[in-house]
Amino acid sequence: MKAITHRLLLLSGAILGSGMPTLVQAQTTTAETTGQQSRAQQLMGDITPKLAELTDDVLLGDVWERPGLAKRDRSLITVAALIALNRPEQLRSHMQLARRNGVTETEIVEAITQLAFYAGWPNAISAVGVAREVFHPKSEAE
Repeated sequence: MKAITHRLLLLSGAILGSGMPTLVQAQTTTAETTGQQSRAQQLMGDITPKLAELTDDVLLGDVWERPGLAKRDRSLITVAALIALNRPEQLRSHMQLARRNGVTETEIVEAITQLAFYAGWPNAISAVGVAREVFHPKSEAE
């Protein structure tokens, strides 16, 4: 059986809002070599094994790896889509990923402002709250 490259996903914080864990791309590894399940398999494989497989193989293994767009651009597009769809649970982790992929806070703020007029004011206001959490996380001492 050929080795399949899987992306490990990190759980970003606790279970948020919708009751679904939020996923963040982390590092590439060969699951068969390490003997470990991918994060998608850990988070949803027991309930939806096919969705976890599609997440690993298609979304992360193919779509995010296509050479037509830089990961930075894919992150900005994903953040914009999640703002427009008002999906704060997934937006949080994708804003964090966008920052790691080179999207600046200023660019995220500009995207939120632009989308207020195209995707709705309430969606933009919700995104501001998520951005505040991502840009200025509370210290554990508080």
